[in-house]
Amino acid sequence: MYGSPLSAKAKKMMLLGSGELGKEVILEAQRLGVETIAVDRYENAPAMQVAHRSYVIDMLDASALRSVIEQEKPDLIVPEIEAIATEELVKLEQEGFRVIPTANASRLTMDREGIRRLAAEELGLRTARYAFADTLDELTQAVGEIGTPCVIKPIMSSSGKGQSVCRSSADIEGCWNFAQEGGRAKKARVIVESFVTFESEITLLTVRSVSGTTFCAPIGHVQKDGDYIESWQPHQMNVSQIEEAEHIAKTITDALGGYGLFGVELFLAEDGVYFSEVSPRPHDTGMVTMISQDLSEFALHVRAILGLPVPAVRLVTPGASHTLKADRNSTQFEIAGVEEALASPDVQVRVFGKPETKPGRRMAVALAAAEHTDKARELASEAAGRLQIRYSPES
Repeated sequence: MYGSPLSAKAKKMMLLGSGELGKEVILEAQRLGVETIAVDRYENAPAMQVAHRSYVIDMLDASALRSVIEQEKPDLIVPEIEAIATEELVKLEQEGFRVIPTANASRLTMDREGIRRLAAEELGLRTARYAFADTLDELTQAVGEIGTPCVIKPIMSSSGKGQSVCRSSADIEGCWNFAQEGGRAKKARVIVESFVTFESEITLLTVRSVSGTTFCAPIGHVQKDGDYIESWQPHQMNVSQIEEAEHIAKTITDALGGYGLFGVELFLAEDGVYFSEVSPRPHDTGMVTMISQDLSEFALHVRAILGLPVPAVRLVTPGASHTLKADRNSTQFEIAGVEEALASPDVQVRVFGKPETKPGRRMAVALAAAEHTDKARELASEAAGRLQIRYSPES
Protein backbone atom coordinates (compact mmCIF):
# COMPACT_ATOMS: atom_id res chain seq x y z
CA MET A 1 0.00 0.00 0.00
CA TYR A 2 1.43 3.35 -1.04
CA GLY A 3 0.31 6.77 -2.20
CA SER A 4 0.42 8.52 -5.55
CA PRO A 5 3.74 9.57 -7.10
CA LEU A 6 5.07 12.91 -5.83
CA SER A 7 2.98 12.64 -2.67
CA ALA A 8 4.25 12.21 0.87
CA LYS A 9 3.27 8.52 0.86
CA ALA A 10 4.64 7.64 -2.56
CA LYS A 11 6.69 4.49 -3.12
CA LYS A 12 10.03 5.73 -4.52
CA MET A 13 12.24 3.68 -6.83
CA MET A 14 15.73 4.86 -7.79
CA LEU A 15 17.29 3.30 -10.88
CA LEU A 16 21.09 3.24 -11.03
CA GLY A 17 21.83 3.10 -14.75
CA SER A 18 19.23 4.44 -17.15
CA GLY A 19 19.63 2.72 -20.51
CA GLU A 20 17.00 1.07 -22.69
CA LEU A 21 16.36 -1.73 -20.20
CA GLY A 22 15.98 0.75 -17.37
CA LYS A 23 13.53 2.76 -19.46
CA GLU A 24 11.21 -0.25 -19.63
CA VAL A 25 11.59 -0.87 -15.89
CA ILE A 26 10.62 2.76 -15.19
CA LEU A 27 7.55 2.50 -17.43
CA GLU A 28 6.39 -0.70 -15.72
CA ALA A 29 6.92 0.83 -12.27
CA GLN A 30 4.89 3.89 -13.22
CA ARG A 31 2.04 1.66 -14.41
CA LEU A 32 1.83 0.47 -10.80
CA GLY A 33 1.90 3.98 -9.37
CA VAL A 34 5.55 4.12 -8.29
CA GLU A 35 7.53 7.37 -8.17
CA THR A 36 10.69 6.95 -10.26
CA ILE A 37 14.16 8.49 -10.19
CA ALA A 38 16.70 7.75 -12.92
CA VAL A 39 20.47 8.06 -12.37
CA ASP A 40 23.25 7.68 -14.92
CA ARG A 41 26.66 9.04 -15.89
CA TYR A 42 25.36 11.05 -18.87
CA GLU A 43 22.45 13.41 -19.51
CA ASN A 44 19.25 12.46 -21.30
CA ALA A 45 19.74 8.70 -20.92
CA PRO A 46 16.68 6.73 -22.11
CA ALA A 47 15.16 6.11 -18.67
CA MET A 48 15.67 9.74 -17.70
CA GLN A 49 13.28 10.71 -20.47
CA VAL A 50 10.37 8.93 -18.77
CA ALA A 51 11.27 9.13 -15.05
CA HIS A 52 9.77 11.67 -12.66
CA ARG A 53 13.25 13.18 -12.20
CA SER A 54 16.87 12.32 -12.81
CA TYR A 55 20.47 12.89 -11.75
CA VAL A 56 23.81 12.70 -13.56
CA ILE A 57 26.65 11.36 -11.39
CA ASP A 58 29.68 9.11 -11.59
CA MET A 59 28.18 5.98 -10.02
CA LEU A 60 31.65 4.62 -9.30
CA ASP A 61 32.16 7.61 -7.00
CA ALA A 62 31.00 6.33 -3.60
CA SER A 63 30.43 9.79 -2.11
CA ALA A 64 28.39 10.97 -5.11
CA LEU A 65 26.31 7.79 -5.00
CA ARG A 66 25.68 8.13 -1.27
CA SER A 67 24.79 11.80 -1.63
CA VAL A 68 22.01 11.28 -4.17
CA ILE A 69 20.60 8.29 -2.26
CA GLU A 70 20.56 10.16 1.04
CA GLN A 71 18.95 13.14 -0.67
CA GLU A 72 16.14 11.11 -2.24
CA LYS A 73 15.74 8.37 0.40
CA PRO A 74 14.24 5.87 -2.07
CA ASP A 75 12.29 2.85 -0.87
CA LEU A 76 13.96 0.73 -3.57
CA ILE A 77 17.44 1.07 -5.09
CA VAL A 78 17.50 -0.81 -8.41
CA PRO A 79 20.90 -1.23 -10.11
CA GLU A 80 20.63 -1.57 -13.89
CA ILE A 81 24.34 -1.76 -14.73
CA GLU A 82 27.52 -3.22 -13.22
CA ALA A 83 29.60 -0.03 -12.97
CA ILE A 84 28.45 1.10 -9.52
CA ALA A 85 30.30 1.62 -6.24
CA THR A 86 28.87 -1.61 -4.85
CA GLU A 87 30.80 -1.51 -1.57
CA GLU A 88 28.92 1.70 -0.80
CA LEU A 89 25.65 -0.06 -1.63
CA VAL A 90 26.56 -2.71 0.94
CA LYS A 91 27.05 0.00 3.56
CA LEU A 92 23.80 1.73 2.61
CA GLU A 93 21.91 -1.55 2.85
CA GLN A 94 23.34 -2.08 6.32
CA GLU A 95 21.98 1.36 7.21
CA GLY A 96 18.46 0.36 6.17
CA PHE A 97 18.19 1.09 2.45
CA ARG A 98 16.80 -1.71 0.28
CA VAL A 99 18.97 -2.70 -2.68
CA ILE A 100 17.53 -4.96 -5.42
CA PRO A 101 17.91 -7.88 -5.25
CA THR A 102 20.53 -7.42 -2.49
CA ALA A 103 23.67 -5.31 -2.19
CA ASN A 104 25.73 -8.46 -1.97
CA ALA A 105 24.27 -9.73 -5.25
CA SER A 106 25.22 -6.45 -6.91
CA ARG A 107 28.71 -6.69 -5.44
CA LEU A 108 29.27 -10.29 -6.51
CA THR A 109 27.96 -9.84 -10.03
CA MET A 110 29.72 -6.52 -10.58
CA ASP A 111 32.86 -8.42 -11.51
CA ARG A 112 33.27 -11.75 -13.20
CA GLU A 113 35.65 -13.01 -10.54
CA GLY A 114 33.15 -12.86 -7.69
CA ILE A 115 30.36 -14.62 -9.51
CA ARG A 116 32.60 -17.21 -11.17
CA ARG A 117 34.20 -18.21 -7.86
CA LEU A 118 30.76 -18.43 -6.24
CA ALA A 119 29.37 -20.61 -9.04
CA ALA A 120 32.33 -22.95 -9.54
CA GLU A 121 34.11 -23.06 -6.19
CA GLU A 122 31.26 -22.69 -3.69
CA LEU A 123 28.23 -24.05 -5.54
CA GLY A 124 29.99 -26.65 -7.68
CA LEU A 125 28.29 -25.65 -10.94
CA ARG A 126 29.82 -26.69 -14.25
CA THR A 127 31.74 -23.80 -15.85
CA ALA A 128 34.54 -23.30 -18.33
CA ARG A 129 38.05 -23.57 -16.85
CA TYR A 130 39.29 -20.13 -15.85
CA ALA A 131 42.14 -18.08 -14.43
CA PHE A 132 42.68 -14.42 -13.53
CA ALA A 133 45.51 -12.03 -14.40
CA ASP A 134 46.49 -8.54 -13.25
CA THR A 135 49.40 -7.95 -15.62
CA LEU A 136 50.42 -8.85 -19.15
CA ASP A 137 52.98 -11.31 -17.76
CA GLU A 138 50.33 -13.00 -15.61
CA LEU A 139 48.02 -13.15 -18.63
CA THR A 140 50.72 -14.85 -20.67
CA GLN A 141 51.13 -17.44 -17.93
CA ALA A 142 47.35 -17.94 -17.61
CA VAL A 143 46.90 -18.45 -21.34
CA GLY A 144 49.68 -21.04 -21.19
CA GLU A 145 47.80 -22.91 -18.47
CA ILE A 146 44.31 -22.64 -20.03
CA GLY A 147 45.44 -23.19 -23.60
CA THR A 148 44.26 -21.65 -26.85
CA PRO A 149 41.81 -20.76 -28.15
CA CYS A 150 40.55 -19.02 -25.03
CA VAL A 151 38.37 -16.04 -24.21
CA ILE A 152 39.79 -12.99 -22.42
CA LYS A 153 37.49 -10.45 -20.74
CA PRO A 154 37.79 -7.57 -18.25
CA ILE A 155 36.43 -8.71 -14.91
CA MET A 156 33.94 -5.85 -15.15
CA SER A 157 32.34 -4.87 -18.43
CA SER A 158 29.05 -5.27 -20.23
CA SER A 159 27.71 -5.85 -23.74
CA GLY A 160 30.91 -7.63 -24.73
CA LYS A 161 33.13 -4.59 -24.25
CA GLY A 162 36.78 -5.60 -23.99
CA GLN A 163 36.07 -9.27 -24.78
CA SER A 164 38.17 -11.09 -27.36
CA VAL A 165 39.27 -14.57 -28.43
CA CYS A 166 42.98 -15.37 -28.04
CA ARG A 167 43.89 -17.94 -30.70
CA SER A 168 47.67 -18.04 -30.21
CA SER A 169 50.44 -16.54 -28.09
CA ALA A 170 50.82 -13.82 -30.71
CA ASP A 171 47.35 -12.49 -29.76
CA ILE A 172 47.97 -12.12 -26.02
CA GLU A 173 49.21 -8.53 -25.90
CA GLY A 174 46.47 -7.34 -28.27
CA CYS A 175 43.82 -9.08 -26.16
CA TRP A 176 45.27 -7.51 -23.01
CA ASN A 177 45.13 -4.01 -24.50
CA PHE A 178 41.61 -4.56 -25.80
CA ALA A 179 40.45 -5.67 -22.36
CA GLN A 180 41.97 -2.60 -20.73
CA GLU A 181 40.14 -0.33 -23.15
CA GLY A 182 36.81 -2.11 -22.69
CA GLY A 183 36.59 -2.45 -18.90
CA ARG A 184 34.02 -0.26 -17.16
CA ALA A 185 35.99 0.33 -13.98
CA LYS A 186 39.50 1.38 -13.11
CA LYS A 187 40.73 -2.21 -12.79
CA ALA A 188 43.24 -4.03 -14.95
CA ARG A 189 42.27 -7.53 -13.86
CA VAL A 190 41.02 -9.93 -16.55
CA ILE A 191 39.54 -13.41 -16.65
CA VAL A 192 40.79 -16.07 -19.04
CA GLU A 193 38.28 -18.80 -19.91
CA SER A 194 38.76 -22.02 -21.81
CA PHE A 195 36.85 -22.21 -25.05
CA VAL A 196 33.65 -24.22 -24.55
CA THR A 197 32.46 -26.00 -27.68
CA PHE A 198 28.74 -25.46 -27.36
CA GLU A 199 25.72 -26.20 -29.48
CA SER A 200 23.99 -22.99 -28.47
CA GLU A 201 23.88 -20.36 -25.74
CA ILE A 202 20.76 -19.30 -23.92
CA THR A 203 19.41 -16.91 -21.34
CA LEU A 204 17.12 -18.42 -18.73
CA LEU A 205 15.17 -15.58 -17.14
CA THR A 206 14.56 -16.54 -13.53
CA VAL A 207 12.22 -14.67 -11.16
CA ARG A 208 12.45 -14.83 -7.37
CA SER A 209 9.33 -13.42 -5.70
CA VAL A 210 6.78 -13.98 -2.95
CA SER A 211 5.39 -16.66 -5.27
CA GLY A 212 8.65 -18.62 -5.24
CA THR A 213 10.98 -19.16 -8.20
CA THR A 214 9.52 -18.90 -11.70
CA PHE A 215 11.27 -19.55 -15.03
CA CYS A 216 10.54 -18.06 -18.43
CA ALA A 217 10.86 -20.12 -21.58
CA PRO A 218 14.54 -20.30 -22.62
CA ILE A 219 15.82 -17.56 -24.91
CA GLY A 220 18.33 -18.36 -27.62
CA HIS A 221 20.64 -15.65 -28.88
CA VAL A 222 23.45 -14.81 -31.26
CA GLN A 223 26.34 -12.67 -30.07
CA LYS A 224 29.10 -10.87 -31.91
CA ASP A 225 32.18 -9.85 -29.90
CA GLY A 226 30.25 -10.70 -26.74
CA ASP A 227 27.29 -8.43 -27.50
CA TYR A 228 23.91 -9.74 -28.54
CA ILE A 229 22.65 -9.17 -32.07
CA GLU A 230 19.43 -11.17 -32.05
CA SER A 231 17.42 -13.34 -29.68
CA TRP A 232 14.41 -15.63 -29.90
CA GLN A 233 12.01 -17.40 -27.58
CA PRO A 234 11.49 -20.26 -27.07
CA HIS A 235 14.83 -21.91 -27.77
CA GLN A 236 14.34 -25.64 -28.35
CA MET A 237 15.79 -27.81 -25.56
CA ASN A 238 15.18 -31.38 -24.48
CA VAL A 239 13.75 -32.27 -21.07
CA SER A 240 17.10 -33.10 -19.45
CA GLN A 241 18.65 -29.83 -20.66
CA ILE A 242 15.72 -27.84 -19.28
CA GLU A 243 15.93 -29.61 -15.93
CA GLU A 244 19.67 -29.02 -15.66
CA ALA A 245 19.36 -25.40 -16.76
CA GLU A 246 16.63 -24.70 -14.21
CA HIS A 247 18.67 -26.42 -11.48
CA ILE A 248 21.68 -24.22 -12.25
CA ALA A 249 19.56 -21.07 -12.42
CA LYS A 250 17.80 -21.79 -9.13
CA THR A 251 21.07 -22.69 -7.40
CA ILE A 252 22.84 -19.48 -8.40
CA THR A 253 19.85 -17.18 -7.79
CA ASP A 254 19.10 -18.76 -4.41
CA ALA A 255 22.72 -18.07 -3.45
CA LEU A 256 22.38 -14.42 -4.50
CA GLY A 257 19.03 -14.03 -2.75
CA GLY A 258 16.48 -11.23 -2.79
CA TYR A 259 13.53 -10.61 -5.06
CA GLY A 260 13.67 -9.71 -8.74
CA LEU A 261 14.39 -11.06 -12.19
CA PHE A 262 17.79 -12.58 -13.00
CA GLY A 263 19.26 -13.21 -16.45
CA VAL A 264 21.16 -16.51 -16.20
CA GLU A 265 23.42 -17.15 -19.20
CA LEU A 266 24.17 -20.78 -20.04
CA PHE A 267 25.99 -22.82 -22.68
CA LEU A 268 24.34 -25.97 -24.03
CA ALA A 269 27.15 -28.40 -24.84
CA GLU A 270 27.31 -32.07 -25.76
CA ASP A 271 28.36 -33.03 -22.23
CA GLY A 272 25.76 -30.90 -20.44
CA VAL A 273 24.80 -27.36 -19.47
CA TYR A 274 27.49 -24.86 -18.45
CA PHE A 275 26.98 -21.80 -16.28
CA SER A 276 28.40 -18.66 -17.90
CA GLU A 277 27.18 -15.49 -16.17
CA VAL A 278 24.24 -14.03 -14.27
CA SER A 279 22.82 -10.52 -14.15
CA PRO A 280 20.58 -9.65 -11.17
CA ARG A 281 18.34 -7.56 -13.41
CA PRO A 282 16.56 -7.73 -16.79
CA HIS A 283 18.76 -8.97 -19.62
CA ASP A 284 19.28 -7.42 -23.04
CA THR A 285 18.42 -10.67 -24.83
CA GLY A 286 15.16 -10.66 -22.86
CA MET A 287 13.80 -7.69 -24.81
CA VAL A 288 12.10 -10.35 -26.95
CA THR A 289 9.67 -10.90 -24.04
CA MET A 290 8.02 -7.58 -24.88
CA ILE A 291 6.32 -9.43 -27.74
CA SER A 292 6.47 -13.12 -26.78
CA GLN A 293 5.18 -13.25 -23.18
CA ASP A 294 2.04 -12.09 -21.39
CA LEU A 295 4.31 -10.31 -18.89
CA SER A 296 7.63 -8.94 -20.16
CA GLU A 297 10.83 -9.40 -18.18
CA PHE A 298 10.45 -5.78 -17.06
CA ALA A 299 6.93 -6.28 -15.73
CA LEU A 300 8.08 -9.42 -13.94
CA HIS A 301 11.05 -7.59 -12.37
CA VAL A 302 8.87 -4.76 -11.06
CA ARG A 303 6.21 -7.11 -9.69
CA ALA A 304 8.84 -9.17 -7.90
CA ILE A 305 10.68 -6.27 -6.30
CA LEU A 306 7.41 -4.67 -5.14
CA GLY A 307 6.50 -7.91 -3.37
CA LEU A 308 3.57 -8.63 -5.68
CA PRO A 309 2.51 -12.10 -6.84
CA VAL A 310 4.23 -13.47 -9.96
CA PRO A 311 2.11 -16.12 -11.72
CA ALA A 312 3.43 -18.82 -14.03
CA VAL A 313 4.71 -16.95 -17.06
CA ARG A 314 2.78 -17.60 -20.27
CA LEU A 315 4.44 -17.64 -23.67
CA VAL A 316 1.76 -16.19 -25.94
CA THR A 317 3.68 -16.53 -29.20
CA PRO A 318 7.11 -17.49 -30.49
CA GLY A 319 9.04 -14.26 -30.91
CA ALA A 320 12.37 -12.74 -31.88
CA SER A 321 14.34 -9.53 -31.52
CA HIS A 322 17.02 -7.99 -33.72
CA THR A 323 19.07 -4.92 -32.87
CA LEU A 324 19.98 -1.77 -34.79
CA LYS A 325 23.53 -0.68 -34.00
CA ALA A 326 25.52 2.45 -34.73
CA ASP A 327 28.85 2.40 -36.52
CA ARG A 328 30.32 5.78 -35.51
CA ASN A 329 30.33 8.58 -32.94
CA SER A 330 27.72 11.25 -33.56
CA THR A 331 25.24 13.55 -31.87
CA GLN A 332 23.65 14.56 -35.19
CA PHE A 333 21.59 11.64 -36.45
CA GLU A 334 18.07 10.42 -37.11
CA ILE A 335 16.46 6.98 -36.95
CA ALA A 336 14.79 6.30 -40.28
CA GLY A 337 12.78 3.40 -41.69
CA VAL A 338 10.37 2.98 -38.78
CA GLU A 339 7.35 3.19 -41.10
CA GLU A 340 8.84 0.53 -43.38
CA ALA A 341 9.75 -1.73 -40.47
CA LEU A 342 6.21 -1.53 -39.10
CA ALA A 343 4.65 -2.45 -42.43
CA SER A 344 4.32 -6.00 -41.15
CA PRO A 345 1.44 -6.40 -38.65
CA ASP A 346 3.55 -8.84 -36.62
CA VAL A 347 6.43 -6.42 -36.00
CA GLN A 348 7.01 -3.89 -33.25
CA VAL A 349 9.87 -1.40 -32.90
CA ARG A 350 11.47 0.22 -29.86
CA VAL A 351 13.63 3.29 -30.52
CA PHE A 352 15.70 3.87 -27.39
CA GLY A 353 16.21 7.63 -27.67
CA LYS A 354 19.91 7.63 -26.81
CA PRO A 355 21.41 11.12 -27.23
CA GLU A 356 24.47 10.03 -29.19
CA THR A 357 25.76 7.12 -31.21
CA LYS A 358 28.97 5.18 -30.69
CA PRO A 359 30.41 2.28 -32.68
CA GLY A 360 28.44 -0.85 -31.75
CA ARG A 361 25.92 1.00 -29.58
CA ARG A 362 22.35 -0.34 -29.67
CA MET A 363 19.97 2.38 -30.81
CA ALA A 364 16.76 0.43 -31.47
CA VAL A 365 15.35 -3.08 -31.60
CA ALA A 366 12.85 -4.77 -33.89
CA LEU A 367 10.50 -7.36 -32.36
CA ALA A 368 8.53 -9.93 -34.30
CA ALA A 369 5.94 -12.62 -33.58
CA ALA A 370 5.25 -15.66 -35.74
CA GLU A 371 3.99 -19.23 -35.64
CA HIS A 372 7.53 -20.50 -35.04
CA THR A 373 10.86 -18.98 -34.03
CA ASP A 374 12.56 -19.35 -37.42
CA LYS A 375 9.88 -17.21 -39.04
CA ALA A 376 9.98 -14.72 -36.15
CA ARG A 377 13.76 -14.39 -36.55
CA GLU A 378 13.35 -13.80 -40.26
CA LEU A 379 10.73 -11.10 -39.69
CA ALA A 380 12.77 -9.38 -36.97
CA SER A 381 15.90 -9.40 -39.12
CA GLU A 382 14.02 -7.96 -42.09
CA ALA A 383 12.46 -5.24 -39.93
CA ALA A 384 15.79 -4.31 -38.35
CA GLY A 385 17.28 -4.15 -41.86
CA ARG A 386 14.70 -1.51 -42.79
CA LEU A 387 15.74 0.66 -39.86
CA GLN A 388 18.57 3.08 -40.59
CA ILE A 389 20.71 5.56 -38.71
CA ARG A 390 21.13 8.63 -40.89
CA TYR A 391 24.02 10.80 -39.85
CA SER A 392 24.35 14.53 -40.46
CA PRO A 393 27.61 16.49 -40.55
CA GLU A 394 28.62 17.52 -37.03
CA SER A 395 28.17 21.25 -36.50
